[in-house]
Amino acid sequence: MALSRNMMGTIFVGGALTLTLSALAYPSMLGLDTVSTSGDRIIANTQWGPLTESDRDFVVKVRAAGLWEYPLGQIGLQKSQTPAVRTASNHLIDGHGALDTSCRKIAPMLNIQLPNVASPQQEGFVTQLKAESGKQFDTDFANILRMTHGSIFNTIAKIRSTTKNTLVRALADQANDTVLDHITVMEKTGLVDFDTTLFNQTTPPKLPQSDMTPPVPPAGQPMVVLNPPPTATSTPLDLSGVVNGNVPPGNGQPGNGQPGTSQ
Repeated sequence: MALSRNMMGTIFVGGALTLTLSALAYPSMLGLDTVSTSGDRIIANTQWGPLTESDRDFVVKVRAAGLWEYPLGQIGLQKSQTPAVRTASNHLIDGHGALDTSCRKIAPMLNIQLPNVASPQQEGFVTQLKAESGKQFDTDFANILRMTHGSIFNTIAKIRSTTKNTLVRALADQANDTVLDHITVMEKTGLVDFDTTLFNQTTPPKLPQSDMTPPVPPAGQPMVVLNPPPTATSTPLDLSGVVNGNVPPGNGQPGNGQPGTSQ
């Protein structure tokens, strides 16, 4: 059974990349529509430009998205018999493998702590879809991921247009291309219920902050790595080209088909 509007309203908060963080050492995540009043406050001056709370938050958003969407792509390849959903699953693995590599490159350069596990709310998406099969899995997969990617699209544009930090700007470029690619492949499944998805995208429910907060990594815990597939078509940021706010053309672009193929 496909998700109803009420069901989606219950689970659709803080999904892919929809984390807004406060100014704590390991920031807590706020609601989808919540905007930090101090987001423009500079928390560090780096050689790549000033780093604001919003900049820091964005890097964490990208990392957290991959921690649930990448494994969900793997689940999609295992469970779905629908070619379009399998293609979308490949795109999730390919795109988030490259984005995760970029996050892990720039986070230590900017002294940003990254989570190793997605939030309980995000993990709930994965748990739900693991329990589903057949048409229900395919439909909920497409609608959950179309909604969560749509939710973050405007946030990426805002970060890209306002950040003064070269590394964050480069990551925003890559995230913009990847998220648009993922929105497109979800829509190409033909399974997206736009009325319900857009309603939940623009009218998210309010959940406890704890449901939207990824746990703090224990001291000394190795960093979780989302490895790009062997036939990856997306590329991580080439930081050798990040000089004076410039990034080589095509840096971080997602592929236009399944890994190792073209559409």
